[in-house]
Amino acid sequence: MANLDLIDRKIVAALMQDATQPIAQIADQVGLSQTPCWKRIQKLEATGVLTGRVALADPAKLGLGLTVFVGIEAADHGAAWRDAFLAAVRKFPEIMEAYRMAGEMDYLLHVAVSDMAAYDDFYRRLTDAVPIKNLTSHFAMERLRHTTAYPINTRDR
Repeated sequence: MANLDLIDRKIVAALMQDATQPIAQIADQVGLSQTPCWKRIQKLEATGVLTGRVALADPAKLGLGLTVFVGIEAADHGAAWRDAFLAAVRKFPEIMEAYRMAGEMDYLLHVAVSDMAAYDDFYRRLTDAVPIKNLTSHFAMERLRHTTAYPINTRDR
């Protein structure tokens, strides 16, 4: 964690737990007064450590009850295919996360859809958008743990 002291790490951890906390509450948690705490938050945002503040939602309550992890083996490893694949990934709102991987698969997608019919529609549109050598779908049966907070060391060591 380059250039983050203990107080910065505590601020980031507090915001990842609940970004709606008042500055006074965060300042109290990290041992600062409000103005220095606010200045640190602004610096963390300006340097890109904090990239945004969002509301988290329950996908099932939004009608997105099917989570699918899609492994993709690229049809081609050239720049043109990669660019086309990246452009396709950006056009699909169902894709929550996308990673380029090392190992058996080249890419891993986290997809949220309402049901199997919606996933089938997604699958068809994706495979029409870009040639894929192999696509493997893994359907989540139950979410056992979910967090958006990274494990930050908030102890002085």
